[in-house]
Amino acid sequence: MVIKVFLASSSGSTAIKKKQQDVVGFLEALKVDYTPLDIACNEDNRMWMRQNVPEDKKPANGIPLPPQIFNEESYCGDYDTFFDAKEDNLVYTFLGLPPPPGSKEAEQADKDNIVENGTHAEENLDDTIEGQAEEEEEQEEEDLQSEVTVLLCSSLSVRFLHTVISSVGLMVQISGKVVQMGLGGSWSAF
Repeated sequence: MVIKVFLASSSGSTAIKKKQQDVVGFLEALKVDYTPLDIACNEDNRMWMRQNVPEDKKPANGIPLPPQIFNEESYCGDYDTFFDAKEDNLVYTFLGLPPPPGSKEAEQADKDNIVENGTHAEENLDDTIEGQAEEEEEQEEEDLQSEVTVLLCSSLSVRFLHTVISSVGLMVQISGKVVQMGLGGSWSAF
């Protein structure tokens, strides 16, 4: 996929020059391959850009200003939409490119189970189910620890407590001393 950035090499507007530099500089920093296409010196580039910017994205006068960004033939956006994507850490999504592994955007996509076309990934469904099962298991362990704490606080005999938790293994504080009960029922004081 080739990212095309339509620029004006001889723009009289400093605002346009700064916007173009911002887009190009950011793409270079991300090491995104792109092709700069000059609309000031090449009439074909200018006409192609004007014809391929969607009507609803054109300004009121109907003539889109550079920079305009495309992924092959697909319109990505202008500077303002690029800037918004940059602020939201969604530049690769904006460009229609897969984010590199380890990037914030890739982590967010993994978290949301989103693929390039914006649909939820079916193959990640099993991972989600496994993750939910692990969370439920952890919750059960926390609930068991809470029950043991309640037993400690309810002044039950140590012998009964020993019977209840001997198969779990537990470290508790009794009368200011830390006592650890290991599997099999052995007690140790620290």
